[in-house]
Amino acid sequence: MQEEKITIQTEYIALGQFIKLINVLDSGGMVKAYLQDVGVLVNGEREHRRGRKLYPGDVVELEEAGRFIVASD
Repeated sequence: MQEEKITIQTEYIALGQFIKLINVLDSGGMVKAYLQDVGVLVNGEREHRRGRKLYPGDVVELEEAGRFIVASD
């Protein structure tokens, strides 16, 4: 599985915004539906909330898309 570091410019980023940032899903509606139906793994735990705050060091895993590590500048 591919692993990629994604750098954010702020203290944290919401999960829904992060998924749009990594260009896996295009729109907020698609992100909302995906999270409700499938969810993602955040630090090994299933997560369905778009507003979940991600901080540098958090690991997000999406089925079929890979592993993404939140990094800061």
